[in-house]
Amino acid sequence: MSEEQPVAPVVSLRERVKSPPAPAMVESYFGPAVAAGIRFQFEPEMRVHLAHAVMLADRGIVGKADIARILAVLLDLKATGVKALTIDYQQEDLYSYIERYIVETLGPETGGRLHTGRSRNDLHTTSWRLVLRGLLLDLLDIVGTLRRTLLDLSGRHIETVMPGYTHSQHAQPISFGYYLLATADLMERDYGRLLHALACCDRSPLGSGALSTTGFPIDREMTANLLGFSRLVEVGYDGVSIRDDLQETAAALAVLMTGVSRIATDIQTWNTMEFGMLELDDAYSSVSSIMPQKKNPQAMEHVKAVAAMAVGTLNTVLAASKNTALADVNDGVTAGNAPTMDMLERTARALTVFEGALRTLTVKPDVMRHLAEIGFGTATELADIIVREVGMSFRMAHNIVGRVVREAIEAHHTAMDITSADLDAASQALFGHPLGISEDEVRKALDPTENLKTRAVTGGPAPIRMAEMLDRRKAELENDLADVADIRRRIAEADHTLMEQARRIMDDAGLQTPSQIARESHGTS
Repeated sequence: MSEEQPVAPVVSLRERVKSPPAPAMVESYFGPAVAAGIRFQFEPEMRVHLAHAVMLADRGIVGKADIARILAVLLDLKATGVKALTIDYQQEDLYSYIERYIVETLGPETGGRLHTGRSRNDLHTTSWRLVLRGLLLDLLDIVGTLRRTLLDLSGRHIETVMPGYTHSQHAQPISFGYYLLATADLMERDYGRLLHALACCDRSPLGSGALSTTGFPIDREMTANLLGFSRLVEVGYDGVSIRDDLQETAAALAVLMTGVSRIATDIQTWNTMEFGMLELDDAYSSVSSIMPQKKNPQAMEHVKAVAAMAVGTLNTVLAASKNTALADVNDGVTAGNAPTMDMLERTARALTVFEGALRTLTVKPDVMRHLAEIGFGTATELADIIVREVGMSFRMAHNIVGRVVREAIEAHHTAMDITSADLDAASQALFGHPLGISEDEVRKALDPTENLKTRAVTGGPAPIRMAEMLDRRKAELENDLADVADIRRRIAEADHTLMEQARRIMDDAGLQTPSQIARESHGTS
């Protein structure tokens, strides 16, 4: 009678059910979920496994000898990558394949100990928060670069006069630098919104368990520190059931890209032949397949399309949670992960395009100034001159200038054709007396550059105010960038500590990873 062979361990997370998942479930749910895990979660999940393992050893929950062997497998898998896993998409998440790999490598007696004191619920939310944190930090770097570009351009165009618009009509003269400063301030607030979303996600839910933590004496603060989190999601139920970190991120992206799309709309408009105030660089333009004269503002159109996707992603994330139970549920807690991460990556790429297009813009100051001169945007200053010189009420001055502008337009004149005599005639017709304002004062009021100089109150486009505001904003940007650099430094230091502690446990047990042994056998370090 032949000797009975040992049975290889069978690892499954489907013990509760008898049949494998339906093919439709695999195609619609399991497959995409695992694919999203492969795309986004592998590296963050490996860090979670390592941190949890180190903590289990530190607290004496699992023996250090077993943890050392588990760490050796984890580090080898981390080095090899997801290609080491045999993935058939019959399990619903990447974690299932990682645990199966660990158990099949070490056996269920040792490999099965890693999951002590935790659940997939807190593991998943933790790894997704790590993904979210990393992508938010990358996006903050790009938005910081965009802010710097806008401020630099603004400083170069403090005296580049252009029409300011309200209701798509000429309103008052501004400078292109003033317009850009307004957009830089918008980006500064977007930066703040992203920072707040980062603070919301930069909290560790690890140790929440399925929802009510665990009876094992785990150290949640230790794993939070090893993963570089700033703090805990303290309540276990909160940690696995509420994803306002996703919702806040999606909202910040939607607001950010909506504002960017408005700027892109202006750039696209001013790039037309009808305006001719700007020209996009060839590198950010496309051509027509049939019309040889075309140079299309492809970069701006692309940015606006991504903005639409950002708004759609916000709707997706909120709709997935609306009317779901306050519990760990796939629709409310999990469904928004991949769309939000995808949107973060799309936004980062689109803003890189947007920043490059702005940085390489050709600005046409002569065209801008000409439009500012002829478009009657100086009419408000003309009314103000009447108030200052004659002492007339603003409303009466407004009536006079309004009449003069109407008559000039009817006569096919421009704002630069208005004279002191025109003001006298209108005042005489409306109020029974001329104004007697000198021609020099009228010319000064109609000069767009002089208009800028007179707007010297706080927040105005006067060059002296612009210089002050730019100095403050550049200092604020440096402070913001330093804050993000500090967060990155904290995470890097935590990663270093995590790897040091993992290797120390292995060294104490006299273990090395298979990949280290292979390198040493070939004479490499």
